Amino acid sequence: MSSAPETADLRPVTAERLVADLRTLGVPEGAPVMVHTSLRALGWVIGGPQAVLEALRAAVGPHGTLAMPTQSWQLCDPAMLQELPEEWWPTIRQHLPLYDAATTPSQTMGAVAELFRTTPGARRSPHPHRSITAAGPEAERITARHPLDSPAGEESPLGALVALDAWVLLLGVDAAKATILHLAEHRADYAGKRSVPNGVAMLVDGHREWTTWEELDVHDHDFVDVAAAFAAETGLVRSGRVGEAAAHLLPARALVEFAAEWFTAHR
Repeated sequence: MSSAPETADLRPVTAERLVADLRTLGVPEGAPVMVHTSLRALGWVIGGPQAVLEALRAAVGPHGTLAMPTQSWQLCDPAMLQELPEEWWPTIRQHLPLYDAATTPSQTMGAVAELFRTTPGARRSPHPHRSITAAGPEAERITARHPLDSPAGEESPLGALVALDAWVLLLGVDAAKATILHLAEHRADYAGKRSVPNGVAMLVDGHREWTTWEELDVHDHDFVDVAAAFAAETGLVRSGRVGEAAAHLLPARALVEFAAEWFTAHR
């Protein structure tokens, strides 16, 4: 038996209402849109993640492309994560599953993104930790390249999204979740900017090997601040409500260009 909503003041949120709210917010039909969403924040959505995806597809239309982060942190080098005892690390490296774009689950990306990665026709980028999934006419261009040592750099799906003049849609989450801002970190020059080691189990010439590289040490501690400054100084952020959630729509190219300068000045 399904549980009833916990709050008497809630009313069911339909996919049709979500579509109407997305259009009122200004989500452009036919454009690439990078979506970050909290299902819980949207309210009691009839149909859950499936309905949210249907609404997002309807809002961007058949010529629009949706993208979402589908990262799989569970495959990272335990030394980079620093969450488990060091004496465990060799055993973890020896037994971590191989990344499979079709079957590796995302972690901490939310129910909508986890369902989205299984959408028929969706394409998932090949990075074993920082994958982006996209569906629509520009999906191949967005996900085709994703270098191991530059998961958020110019040659990553984030660079492709900016080149395509994509939009960033935040549904019930704040700008700390705006993955596109990691590209601005790559472009910025700030004190303490450094690389860190990472690794993953891969098949190399048919044999399992632990492969290592260096990547930018990225942080999101000031993403909310930079997004607020961007909104105040440019007036380019569209804000409203989608379902029961606070929602924000930001132009990716302008945001990244602004943030790269902001990080350089403020970090």
